[in-house]
Amino acid sequence: MDTIKYRFYPTLLNLFDRYQKGYVNDTDLIDRINRIPIPQTEAQFKGSSFEEAAIKGTDEELFDPGILMKVRALLPRPMVKTQVYCEYQVDDILLYGYVDVIGKMLAVDIKTTGKYVPGYFSKSHQNFYLPALKSKGIRTLRYVITDFREVYQEDYDQSVDLSFQLAQIKSFCEFLEENRKRITDKRIFSV
Repeated sequence: MDTIKYRFYPTLLNLFDRYQKGYVNDTDLIDRINRIPIPQTEAQFKGSSFEEAAIKGTDEELFDPGILMKVRALLPRPMVKTQVYCEYQVDDILLYGYVDVIGKMLAVDIKTTGKYVPGYFSKSHQNFYLPALKSKGIRTLRYVITDFREVYQEDYDQSVDLSFQLAQIKSFCEFLEENRKRITDKRIFSV
């Protein structure tokens, strides 16, 4: 194994993807790298509340019971653990994060969105949870997605193509090096 030079999590890489597409400016990206607190948006609050309602049954009355039922039907049975820490090393990069739920062979991440686009999560950096969880017997990562009108699912297995994500990780490392002087939270760098 290579010595770890960088440490980051999929949400940050997904934000970098949005930066590359022009949806996020470099200041906002640097602020997120530096972990500058930003207020939670209403959509983020609704998403985390929905996840809690679906998994733990808290504040269920805030959501459509039919949608909650459909989401729960797609969760692994039995649920072995929730909020499972994952880490996976690619060359000198350690990717880490938490997947919402794991069963015996299935991991699930719950997503909320204003508009669902089929196949959207095929390029998600959370797909690295698959190789990270392989030793725990996980064979499939399922995204359970709701726009609060309907429920969708995307399933990926251990053969998922991660070449897009790997290329983007290399670009992100270049961005970090080019902007090293602007990065005040050095936890992203291991050396």
